[in-house]
Formats: sequence, C-alpha cells, structure tokens
Amino acid sequence: MAAPFSSTSPVRSIFSPVRSPLQSFLSHSDCFQKGHHCFKFRSCNFNLYSLSSAASYTIVKLSSKPMIVNPSLRKRVGIVRCATIEEIEAEKSSIEKEAKEKMEKTIETVRTNFNSIRTGRANPAMLDKVEVEYYGTPVSLKSIAQISTPDSSSLLVQPYDKSSLKAIEKAIVNSDLGMTPNNDGEVIRMSLPQLTTERRKEFSKIVAKQAEEGKVAVRNIRRDALKAYEKLEKEKKLSEDNVKDLSSDLQKLTDEYMKKIDSLFKQKEKELLKV
Repeated sequence: MAAPFSSTSPVRSIFSPVRSPLQSFLSHSDCFQKGHHCFKFRSCNFNLYSLSSAASYTIVKLSSKPMIVNPSLRKRVGIVRCATIEEIEAEKSSIEKEAKEKMEKTIETVRTNFNSIRTGRANPAMLDKVEVEYYGTPVSLKSIAQISTPDSSSLLVQPYDKSSLKAIEKAIVNSDLGMTPNNDGEVIRMSLPQLTTERRKEFSKIVAKQAEEGKVAVRNIRRDALKAYEKLEKEKKLSEDNVKDLSSDLQKLTDEYMKKIDSLFKQKEKELLKV
C-alpha cells in the first residue's frame, strides 16, 4: 500500500542521476528558475505552485499563467536576440554610405594632387601642397597667406603675418614647383617659367601615376565594402542573393568613380601637353 502524502516528506531532487517521469518531462524545458520554482516549456509557460512527494512519486501542480524569466538566467541558457529588419537595413545603408563617402574623398585627393602640378597657366591651387614651418608647426601655405594670380603667368603670395615671409620663401624653394620666389618684404611674387616639352611629359607621367593610385584606392574601398556584406551573410542577416545584388550595385558605383578619375586625368593631361 502506498504511503500517504505528507507536506513534511522530503522532495526527491530533480537533479538526481535517476531520471523520474517528471524529470523526463522537465528535460524538454528551456530553463529552470529554482528561486521562484518556475519552468519554461517550448510550447507554453507554466508556474509551479507546489511540490510534494511520497517515497517514489512527485506531485507537480502547474498553472498556465505566463512567467517572467530572470535576466541572469537568460545569460546562462544563451538566449539570442535576432536582428530586426530595420537594423539590417541600417547596417546595409551604413556600408553603402561609408563606401560612397570614401570614394568621394578619393576623388577630391586626386583633384588636389592634379592641381598641385603646374601647367602653362598660373593657378593658386598649385601651392595647395606647400607646407610652411610656422612657429615650429608645419601648416599649409594657404592657411597663413592669401594667394592670387595677377596675370596668367604669375602668382602673388600675401601672408597674414609678415614675420612668416622668410619661412614661406624657404618652403617654396624646397618644393618641386620649379619656381623662384621674389620676397620684397611685403609679399612674395613668382613667375611661371615656360614649360619645356620634356618637362611636360614628366608631369604627364606623374599625373598618370596619381590617377592610378586613385583607382587603387577606389578598388580597396569596394573590397572593404564587399567584406562587410559577406560578414552580414555569415551572420545570416543577408542571403546569398542579397549579397550578389549589393555587390552588383557596388560595382556600378565603383565604375562611376573610375570614370570620374579618368575624366580628371584626361583633362589634366590635355592642359599639360597644350603649348
């Protein structure tokens, strides 16, 4: 005859090596919160109100009310929150935006490099890359002086601080512009010597090299963006088809900026070779 149930009878531990029917039942649960006597099952939630036992039986009283899982328990069982569609779209947009911004900066760098190479006409941008040692700190010439072109073959540099005249003169002499500065104590004047055919060809080679460096930079930006897309694919945020479509769009963007560099190069080469 079975022994009567008693509230003072010891409860058989559910962590016992011997698996009871209850333990088999509970083994399908996702988590167990001992402090609040709560079980969470895959199909529905239950709250455990009481436990009592006999020699070989355990009685479980359950309710279908939803329970709150302790945050510390989530960490133990490794619950993972999936990214929302909005978050995935935000990541995609961020990658696209960053790639385009970097490509645009590359175009600006190429343009600045081209402008620093003189052609037959005077241009203030020719002095953009000249740096002056100003009170122990290297600064760009255009940040400490006003640069103008009185005519098509000369440049005029008027410093905001006249004490910097000698430093500016030295910086121009040490640059590869091939111009001789004339310092009259107030301003610096420079006349552009006529470019020889040989010198024009040398400049043309330099421009071609700078254009290729710009293209390499654009390709590297494309590569980094593709890696970012592939990372999202590995994280199951993007499908293989998504990545293919995005890669195609990225290639179109890359081709667009390649054409911009080619256009800048052809324009500069034309200026250089024009006598």
